[in-house]
Amino acid sequence: MAYWLLKSEPADYSIDDLQQDGITPWDGIRNFQARNFIRDQLAIGDQVFIYHSSCKQVGIAGVGEVASEPYADPAQFNEASKYFDSKADPDSPKWFVVDIKFLLKAQILLPLKAMKAVPELAELALFKQSRLSVLPVNDQQWQYISGKIS
Repeated sequence: MAYWLLKSEPADYSIDDLQQDGITPWDGIRNFQARNFIRDQLAIGDQVFIYHSSCKQVGIAGVGEVASEPYADPAQFNEASKYFDSKADPDSPKWFVVDIKFLLKAQILLPLKAMKAVPELAELALFKQSRLSVLPVNDQQWQYISGKIS
């Protein structure tokens, strides 16, 4: 099992939305490195932190689990979708999603500022590639953060 951090803007889709839905396709990824993580590395059973970004309270809001193998993001073929990609080919999809299942809402959101102050998290990929929406998390980082949100 691997660990990941998935970013979401809560105005678009929050941990509360995931809790209500129970499971959802993690779609709309349009960065090649994030796409490669989804397509090539995320696996059923991997645990993910749900991270709220581009909002007033930025930080880790909860935990989910990868619940499907990667599959083609259907939005890339839908002209009405904001995620439509005119260069995407159904025979060789360009963008992928996985389904994410809700596991836990943080009792208290763990803010980015608090994480940056912790030496154990100094190497967190979030601090090095802040614009990437899918990021790996190592075992030590996972354990530390998990202890702060549950």
